[in-house]
Amino acid sequence: MSKLDGLISDLMAEHEALDEEVAELEPERFRLATPAEGWTVADQLSHLAYYDTTAALALVNPEAFAEHKRALFAGEADPASDVALGRSVPPERLLADWRTSRRDLLDALEAADPEKRVAWYGPEMSLASFITARLMETWAHGQDVRDALGRPPVVSDRLRHICHLGFSARRYAYLVHGLDPPTEPVRVEATAPGGSAWLFGPTEATDSIRGSALGLALVFTQRRHPAETDVVAEGKAAGEWLAIAQAFAGPPGTGRRPGLGMPEPV
Repeated sequence: MSKLDGLISDLMAEHEALDEEVAELEPERFRLATPAEGWTVADQLSHLAYYDTTAALALVNPEAFAEHKRALFAGEADPASDVALGRSVPPERLLADWRTSRRDLLDALEAADPEKRVAWYGPEMSLASFITARLMETWAHGQDVRDALGRPPVVSDRLRHICHLGFSARRYAYLVHGLDPPTEPVRVEATAPGGSAWLFGPTEATDSIRGSALGLALVFTQRRHPAETDVVAEGKAAGEWLAIAQAFAGPPGTGRRPGLGMPEPV
């Protein structure tokens, strides 16, 4: 299995893990509030369906995606388009459309040129990074759903992709905050679900960010404040980065409401 095949399989597994949470959900529970202010469980799934659709568009019709992106950034598109589906159709239709959109995305990924660079809402990405970004989004919005349902996160070795993406997005996090990226190296040390160590960055760096893979994934996706996790920073550069870290494209996030604490994994 190639690296890209493995990434696509992991993305599919992340889709299926979230589907298991909502497949048998009572219709009224789709209206539960999630930690994202103003968003319900239905909104989270609608958001994923929308961006899986635009991700497939970016792969199969870059020109159409470029026009979509231009219209969105120019304020010509409804900024709430991503949640419109979940607010206009019953849950069974929402689930069906989400499953279709993610299947279309997987088909587009499987057919894509492995050397392709893909345009997105932030910088262009390699195909591997693009797949990782969709996996990260699925896991992060899935975490919002699990928080709303009072369920723990499903922790797997797929968290490695999110930790690596968060590490790789250090420079981007500074730029999107209007700050000059630092030159001081920082290493990230993640404790994998099985107890081994995942290391990112130069081992000789004096500054470090350490924590469980779950804790780091929660922080990099801004699903928890670092103080509510087991993630710690050592050194000035590490502390500054941890305060603004984000693995997603777009403007700085506001994070999720405080007080949720560190969820217990299963």
